[in-house]
Amino acid sequence: MEYRQLGASGLHVPVLSFGTATFGGGNDFFKAWGSTEAEEAKRLIDICLEAGVNFFDTADIYSDGLAEEVLGKAIAGKQRDKLILSTKSTFTFGEGPNNQGSSRLHILKQVEGSLKRLGTDYIDVYHMHGFDGNTPVEETLRTLDDLVQSGKIRYIAASNFSGWHLMKSLAASEKNSWNRYVAHQVYYSLANREYEWELMPLGLDQNVGAIIWSPLSAGRLGGKYGRNKPIPKEGRVAQGGSPVPEMVVKEDIFYNTIDALEEIAEETNKTVAQVALNWLLQRPTVSSIIIGARNEEQLKQNLEAIGWNLTAAQVKKLDEASTVPPTYPYWHQWQNKSLNPTPDFYGKL
Repeated sequence: MEYRQLGASGLHVPVLSFGTATFGGGNDFFKAWGSTEAEEAKRLIDICLEAGVNFFDTADIYSDGLAEEVLGKAIAGKQRDKLILSTKSTFTFGEGPNNQGSSRLHILKQVEGSLKRLGTDYIDVYHMHGFDGNTPVEETLRTLDDLVQSGKIRYIAASNFSGWHLMKSLAASEKNSWNRYVAHQVYYSLANREYEWELMPLGLDQNVGAIIWSPLSAGRLGGKYGRNKPIPKEGRVAQGGSPVPEMVVKEDIFYNTIDALEEIAEETNKTVAQVALNWLLQRPTVSSIIIGARNEEQLKQNLEAIGWNLTAAQVKKLDEASTVPPTYPYWHQWQNKSLNPTPDFYGKL
């Protein structure tokens, strides 16, 4: 298993991490993802550990805390210092006027709840699941810094921030000598490459590692769908059971991308999903990719996305098939790339 340094921290993480949104199935939305219970979860965790994947990601809102509980049961009895646990807070959890956000009150409550549900006394990587525009970033970051100082959190990270959200937070941390976000958990896949427009250059400039969620675009890039295998209108994706909404995936470009993936999968004797995951591992800033699985077979297939690399020509072929015109101000900035250089995707290949 390859390990990479997580941003500007001293923590090294495996290039593949395991996501637990399929654990529990505690409400209708997450039942569409999966309903893995503790015994099956233990087996999936063991398969991960056997492959060198010791980084496990969850969140308080996954099945209203049930995913954290199942993960806690699945890792019970295992050597804690050999595991890297990641969880999140910010979104609505429970009732009342203070049931969401990144306020001191909400963060402290959610950290204590997550620690209890996970059955641990510290969290390795703690994310703000989204940006809270109502709470001063200083209140959020001071609270997180206090939690690091207390030992309840090892590292802090953001998730789903815009460029200015992240930069404002990093500046506040630097100004006040507080712990800074070392990672940004983001959506990035061959189906949607907007991460490259601003967040990737920011990550390179500020040394913020990317942890990728939904690398297969909620299963769209898993090999089941293609030009002659359209996404079922009654399926999970079309009916809104996906964290990646249907409207953001451009159909013509998606099918061009699938065509290229299928050609390269045949060339490499790999699956479409393995090729899509391996492409992400070649991208700048990417520290770890979160893979999920409903069953052992799916997990084992995803684990085979590492240990080999696409060629530069194959990477370029996928890039060309999946490219979409950038929105303003990026198309304007890119008219003069000598002033605004874009990330180098091929220099190290």
